[in-house]
Amino acid sequence: MTQPSGPGRARQDAVYRAGISGVRPTVPADFATLEQRAKRKMSETAWAYVYGGAGEGATMAANRAALDRWQIVPRMLRDVSQRSLATQVLNTSLTAPVLLAPVGAAGLVVPDADVLIGSGAAQAGIPYIFSNQGSAPMEATAAAMGSQSRWFQLYWSRDEDLVDSFIGRAEAMGAEALVVTLDTTMLGWRPWDLNLGSLPFSRGIGIAQYTSDPHFLELAAARAADASEDKPKVKVTPQAIGTLLSIARNHPGGFVDNLRSPIPRAAVETFLDVYSNPALSWDHIATLRERTKLPVVLKGIVHPDDARRAFDSGIDAVMVSNHGGRQVDGAIGTADALVAIRDAVGQEPTIIFDSGIRTGADVFKALALGANAVTLGRPHIYGLALDGADGVATVIANVLAELDLTMGLSGVGSIAEITRECVRAAD
Repeated sequence: MTQPSGPGRARQDAVYRAGISGVRPTVPADFATLEQRAKRKMSETAWAYVYGGAGEGATMAANRAALDRWQIVPRMLRDVSQRSLATQVLNTSLTAPVLLAPVGAAGLVVPDADVLIGSGAAQAGIPYIFSNQGSAPMEATAAAMGSQSRWFQLYWSRDEDLVDSFIGRAEAMGAEALVVTLDTTMLGWRPWDLNLGSLPFSRGIGIAQYTSDPHFLELAAARAADASEDKPKVKVTPQAIGTLLSIARNHPGGFVDNLRSPIPRAAVETFLDVYSNPALSWDHIATLRERTKLPVVLKGIVHPDDARRAFDSGIDAVMVSNHGGRQVDGAIGTADALVAIRDAVGQEPTIIFDSGIRTGADVFKALALGANAVTLGRPHIYGLALDGADGVATVIANVLAELDLTMGLSGVGSIAEITRECVRAAD
């Protein structure tokens, strides 16, 4: 008799065998407990940035409600003793239909956050989409991942030469796709951060892609050299001194030298000036074919007409995302957007689902509703807070284990078999 196989059974066995000796998991298996324990480990500013959403949090709630409106319909008496989570998205072969989402300023949570996240992703065998707002240079994170697949998220700067520099560096460090984020041409209204007066980038946290970039450093040096520039007045307080120390600590080079140099402060000011481009349009996107050979994914699509236009213009994939509910309060839940977009564009185009995935059952639902793969955001940051790279890997392992078991218990043996017929809309 063939014994059941797959990551679900393996993960259960590992946890239960350790439990015989009284060892409990450092990283909880359910999302609610994971979130609660991570909150206790994180600073107030880190928690506000990672957990908080736009406005009153209605879009975060909508993401959860949209997924909960769909119910899995298990089928019985199918041989599911052998299951495969493997699939392919664009040029990337995946052991499971999951990628780690880019989360900016993870350096608020732990030092070397992006390197640890990359290491955890590599340990779990899934790709990481490097954050444009990372706390480590993309090259350092790539080195930590070895041969494991990685993509790169691009925020379109006001400086076109900087856009080209980031794309070139992404290609050089082995990115297999370029994910252009569309929905953050300006920061949304985020009360959690506003109530603390906390913007990590103003402290030099989350701008390592910039301060490791030769072109950006030229811009910062020119700004520092411009003695005629009007400098904003900052009230001298212990917090202001702390900000200065944080900037010096997070800028490349020696801490003491950075305190003496005008460059680190000029780098922060330059970043705040150029990092986003509210004028971003389809005309900008049309230039990408001349700028890179990488597959291009447009992240932030929630309207069917935008998805149609993206594919009609030759874009390789869209990522259905509302930025985890962090940009527009009261926006459509992503599962609702996914259904409408898949129905509009047909079965062939590649769609990745972002915003709201918490469990393996969520992954199953998203695939059934038309996603080719999903991204995992806040949960992996919570794992990072609890146990570093191992915590990231454990969160991934738990999600994949539940996905595997959900597939088997629902009569599904492969990712291709997860279709709309596997779910139904709740009454």
